[in-house]
Amino acid sequence: MDWRDAEREYEDEVTEETTLAQMYEDSAERHSNRPAQKYKGGIFDRSLTDSVLTAADPGEYRTISYAEMRDIVRKLSTGFVDLGVERGDRIGLFANTRMEWAQCDFALLGAGAVVTTVYQSSSPDQVRYLLDDPGADGVVVENETLLERVLDVEDGLDLEFIVSMDELEGYDDRDDIFTLGEVHARGEERFDLDAYEDRIDETELDDLASLIYTSGTTGQPKGVQLTHGNFRSNVNGTRKRFGPRPDKAEDIPAIDEEVLAMSYLPLAHVFERTAGHFTLFASGACVAYAESPDTLQEDFSTVQPTGATSVPRVYEKIYDAIREEASGSAVSKRIFEWATDVGVEYYKADSPGSILKAKQALADKLVFSSVREALGGEIELLISGGGSLSPELARLYHAMGLPIYEGYGLTETAPVVSTNPPEAVKIGTIGPPLFNVDVKVDETLADQEAFVDDEGEVGELLVNGPNVTQGYWNKPGATQSAFTEDGWFRTGDIIHIRPDGYLEFRDRVKQIIVLSTGKNVAPGPIEDAFAASEVVEQAMVVGDGEKFIGALLVPNTDHIRSWAEEADINLPDDPQGMCDDDRVREHVQQEVDRVNEEFEKHETIKRFELVPREFTEENDMLTPTMKKKRRVIMDRFEDRVDRMYGDE
Repeated sequence: MDWRDAEREYEDEVTEETTLAQMYEDSAERHSNRPAQKYKGGIFDRSLTDSVLTAADPGEYRTISYAEMRDIVRKLSTGFVDLGVERGDRIGLFANTRMEWAQCDFALLGAGAVVTTVYQSSSPDQVRYLLDDPGADGVVVENETLLERVLDVEDGLDLEFIVSMDELEGYDDRDDIFTLGEVHARGEERFDLDAYEDRIDETELDDLASLIYTSGTTGQPKGVQLTHGNFRSNVNGTRKRFGPRPDKAEDIPAIDEEVLAMSYLPLAHVFERTAGHFTLFASGACVAYAESPDTLQEDFSTVQPTGATSVPRVYEKIYDAIREEASGSAVSKRIFEWATDVGVEYYKADSPGSILKAKQALADKLVFSSVREALGGEIELLISGGGSLSPELARLYHAMGLPIYEGYGLTETAPVVSTNPPEAVKIGTIGPPLFNVDVKVDETLADQEAFVDDEGEVGELLVNGPNVTQGYWNKPGATQSAFTEDGWFRTGDIIHIRPDGYLEFRDRVKQIIVLSTGKNVAPGPIEDAFAASEVVEQAMVVGDGEKFIGALLVPNTDHIRSWAEEADINLPDDPQGMCDDDRVREHVQQEVDRVNEEFEKHETIKRFELVPREFTEENDMLTPTMKKKRRVIMDRFEDRVDRMYGDE
């Protein structure tokens, strides 16, 4: 049987038509004695570890079972009801990704509430907007720091309570501020199983489950309304693709109760919420929570996960760290480069001969085995979403025995539209749609040269299915413009639907660069071509309305300094001086020339400027989901852009 037919026909105890709270309860019942969550000690002053859980030792992880987690969720849910939470109330979750985020999510959904998400990095003005726009009735914050951010803007908000996951001191004068431990204690005192189950039964698939605010690369974030049915259909579609279907070979990875996943992306983002939270808990998997994205190597080594979900930027940084660690000397650097070349050649080969097999075995022994060991040694499955993954980088990961399965989705589609199936990966694609998602393209753009393809269809992707949002919160105009007249959601992304049904991402419609010559250029593939570069850390292509393509490039400072030292070049100490050094520019030019070879003449980078600051969320040049804020970057480096085109 073809894998697509098998996927469509597959059903199990996970693929039911139930609400999210019931989905969790059913899974907890099936897997009551299995591990559910792992939490790290020494990083949070958790209020739940005072009386409910045993604190983990600093730097170590402690595990709780599904039975233990379910008990916490039930008591928290009852405690929230005792605080006044009623069906349909909007409750904000304002915290880092951590064990308590997941517990509060299921507890609030079980109480019939609508969870509205606030990114941990949100400024006071953003916090005010993200709580005021949905009319939040309460908010759960991570700690005193985020509590103070809420208190700074609470005038004008109608919050009935604020709950902190961590312990608090000095708020005894407020009768509306609680710790999560106190909420649990209230719930423990008043818990009634029949009343709890009745509340879950009263919730229906069409009821609103969450408001997830778009990350706001342009304009004010919009609250995407997602129902229990939206999320549930996406869990079912993902389960059918990645679940333990009987037609799969034993060596094909699956998402089931044996999975131990590392979670570190923001749970406030729909990608981690569905792929790294709802789908995993529905499948009986165990989720471990990393301390932060900066401690991933340490946390992977300690936990030894079998899988993780992430965005391309994180995979780029992990690869950079792997390469830097493996290239401690000139000899080891050459060995690493030889090994990755062999690995990619082996991965591409339909039937590798004995010589190539021997080379691959040696490369694995010398390099790849230690790379896998650095990530815990047990990785079977990595999921990439939330942005375009460089095909070169994907091949490098596959070559090292760390398979990445790229997918595609949007907040408005809860989020998964398509993803590569583990048994039929096609690198450079975002896979075929899930079984319950329909797609087609608006071919308005098909007559433009940049989007013509002799095979398949190219245009703005339109999506229909049970996972698609009903619209934006309190924004009827935006909702109307987001859909076609016959009800298909406009993704705003240019996609190539290949004859084999796999999708290829081209770029955002709004990000397409139109040169003054009339040529259209998609910047994404050009920027992705630098993803595995050891010379360039980040790239942003520019040139809208100009005669040629330019680029703002962030150099890899460590590499540049190391290269200069080996070449006996004395560089300026200050970052800007290094970027302006002609010898550095000549070195970077060689990397630009390499990338240019992959593109048509009108797509090549004619001029570039080196900029001394990495694009990060902290300096507001990346969104919380690590997408470039192009307008912000252009404004920050306006003088550099002007210099590129000043004497055009």
